[in-house]
Amino acid sequence: MTSDEQQRIERIARCYPSRWLQGYARGKLRSDPVYRAAVELLEKSDLPILDIGCGMGLFAFYLRELGIDTPVIGVDLDERKIESARKVAAGRYANVQFLVQDGGTPVEFCGNVVIFDVLHYLSEEAQRALLRQVTEQIPINGVCIIRTTPRDSSWRFKLTVFEEFLLHAFRWMKAPTLCFPTAESVTTIFAELGFVTEVKPLWGKTPFNSYLFVARRKT
Repeated sequence: MTSDEQQRIERIARCYPSRWLQGYARGKLRSDPVYRAAVELLEKSDLPILDIGCGMGLFAFYLRELGIDTPVIGVDLDERKIESARKVAAGRYANVQFLVQDGGTPVEFCGNVVIFDVLHYLSEEAQRALLRQVTEQIPINGVCIIRTTPRDSSWRFKLTVFEEFLLHAFRWMKAPTLCFPTAESVTTIFAELGFVTEVKPLWGKTPFNSYLFVARRKT
């Protein structure tokens, strides 16, 4: 990690009010590969970004620290995390908006969509509905970036299931896990609606069963 990257992360972390949240922000931004992977896919696009399941707003703030100033709307069901995101954004990061609502509630939006670690908190039916809704919000040359844990028989999947149990038990995650999707259930929906989807592992140095789904609308 470069010194510039370390400074970016530190600036974001210090915006949060408590040591615990600061430590969480540092650890997440340093170790989670999803932020850098998403930036590589979005940095050349001038389309707005909808962040479904935005949590404390880390991705929006990371974009701003990199000089990416496209409008960002973040939505999350957890009022506490949205309030933290709003407080950090106030007076520091422009053109970001955070809404308390379920990811399945439609937002008037047209642009790129990111969905990090959200699908498994929804039922199979709700997952399908969300993905179909998202496809209607993405224009030609737009992209949907999903990080999720596909249901399989690997030890990584079993460890991820246990981690999710702990996160909910300790009340960091408000919603319990309902259904981990299969990779096919995600790619099939996008294919039916005219998207081309690329899937690749994205666990980085973590032990979790994380995969990145990149769905592009055909021109």
